[in-house]
Amino acid sequence: MIVLKLGGSVVTDKDRAETLDGEALSRAADAVADALESPSESLAEGLVVVHGGGSFGHHNASEHGVSTTAGTHDPAAIQDIHGAMTTLNAFVRSRLLERDVPAVPIHPFSVGHRDADGELHLPTGQVRTLLEEGFVPVLHGDVIAHAGEGATIVSGDELVAELARALEADRIGLCSTVPGVLDDDNSVIDRIESYGTVADVLGESEATDVTGGMAAKVRALLALEADASIFGLEGLEGFLEGEGAGTTIE
Repeated sequence: MIVLKLGGSVVTDKDRAETLDGEALSRAADAVADALESPSESLAEGLVVVHGGGSFGHHNASEHGVSTTAGTHDPAAIQDIHGAMTTLNAFVRSRLLERDVPAVPIHPFSVGHRDADGELHLPTGQVRTLLEEGFVPVLHGDVIAHAGEGATIVSGDELVAELARALEADRIGLCSTVPGVLDDDNSVIDRIESYGTVADVLGESEATDVTGGMAAKVRALLALEADASIFGLEGLEGFLEGEGAGTTIE
């Protein structure tokens, strides 16, 4: 079973507010459709898709000063962020449905929460049931209820980690705008086994990102048991077919 994240920087233009990257999203949808049409052994138990916020979620979260730790009690702010993300989710699912991928939505705002310590609680019974019934659940970064903070951001990377643990995923894929984690010479690092070996080369995202950038992705994946890969859009098809792609995180 695979948990696949389509980065917000892949499916949107992160430098322009609420702007879809239609060409890239279509390429990603094609890759998913092709993989499901002739599924490899790696997809025998299904596929869960998570997409990031890109210029939809991050733009609105930044405007309202909301992050994964800084919350809001303003219902208008929650509406702006959640509304933007449900719109993006509809775009993503529409492209998948056009290619006969049985994509269905799961909105984290309606099902999850953080406790007073900031720990994420995300029920996954509905995800498992939808997988068993032949659907492709599509989740997304969102706002989420947070005890003592009103509502904060839950990132796509957090969702990937929670889903991978709860569903005992075999493989995790993070599709980004770069071909993998890059070293100082902009060459792809083939394998990462500890954060310390790459700490010096992991910089911040250049576009607006309230969820931590590449450093946070690598840290989260290192904490998981499943095999994980970070790769560019050109590596998505191969990853879904069970091949190695980009940077392997162990």
